[in-house]
Amino acid sequence: MSLKPQSLEPIPDETVRVAKAAFPDGTIYMKMRDELGTIYADEQFIDLYPQLGQPALAPWRLAMVTVMQFAENLTDRQAADAVRSRIDWKYALGLELTDAGFNFSVLCEFRLRLIEGSAQELLLNRMLDLFVERNLLAKRGRQRTDSTHVLGAVRNLNRLEIVGETLHHALNVLADVDPVWLQSQITDEWYLRYGKRFSDYRLPKQKQDRTQLAETIGQDGHHLLSEIYGDCVSAHLRTIPAIETLRQVWIQHYYYDEQGECRWRDQKNFPPSSLMIASPYDLEVRYSRKRSMEWRGYKVHLTETCETDSPHFITNVHTTLATSQDVTQVETIRKKKHMKPIIGCG
Repeated sequence: MSLKPQSLEPIPDETVRVAKAAFPDGTIYMKMRDELGTIYADEQFIDLYPQLGQPALAPWRLAMVTVMQFAENLTDRQAADAVRSRIDWKYALGLELTDAGFNFSVLCEFRLRLIEGSAQELLLNRMLDLFVERNLLAKRGRQRTDSTHVLGAVRNLNRLEIVGETLHHALNVLADVDPVWLQSQITDEWYLRYGKRFSDYRLPKQKQDRTQLAETIGQDGHHLLSEIYGDCVSAHLRTIPAIETLRQVWIQHYYYDEQGECRWRDQKNFPPSSLMIASPYDLEVRYSRKRSMEWRGYKVHLTETCETDSPHFITNVHTTLATSQDVTQVETIRKKKHMKPIIGCG
């Protein structure tokens, strides 16, 4: 998809007439268009698109839809339906009433472009720049920062499920990379233990049985790692991310006794939560707790203006590991583009 920036055209007359008749006092999106214009322009996104290819949908519209979608907590499908069906959205986007919109998958593709182009903060910063231009946001003002949880897009796994699923994942990757070598390393019992997602199995309830299963898994993983890091194996297997994850998870959950047997580690001897891998499918997910809230995922630090005589704006969004302490992020946030936050304002 290539980008050929187009000049912004006024809202179609029929869209204006119908929207004003349906909403004489306007809606938040109609007022946003009237007061702030389109906010974004195609030229701001030109670095995210190739020079050649089929013309892309206007990125300024996709940016506006993304903002409105977030404001109403809509899915991509719901947001695409709103573009087709809602008069005030057509007004804000400058569309004809008969415009059929676009497929909902376009929104995901647009967000991916922002991420791959390291332009995640483009939408927020452009809006903040506009607020400064309109004297809605003071260049020097008081702000406050607080954090909240962000759930990881992974299933919560207990210790036994983590080690089992990590080995299951590593075996699946090896089956694609070097199936002949893998076939020579495993037994028929491995197919029964790791043939499907480990979280789908009915695990034993008794502590002794769970420990025995954990140590069986540990011995299997230890055998696999020993063979991979042996002298007779191609070095490329050691560079596979799933194998490195397996190695780290085994260090975290197992130790070796004096006889060299792989043993289930007591929770008292765990590494800190900031290092503990919670899922082989997302290595940055961490377990954390803040006051009464417990979760596995990330932590997002939000900075907000808090002047009593002006609107409150979110001026910075900073995502970290779930285990990061709020106080350690203050200096990083203070170096951001817009104003210096003051913790505890208001």
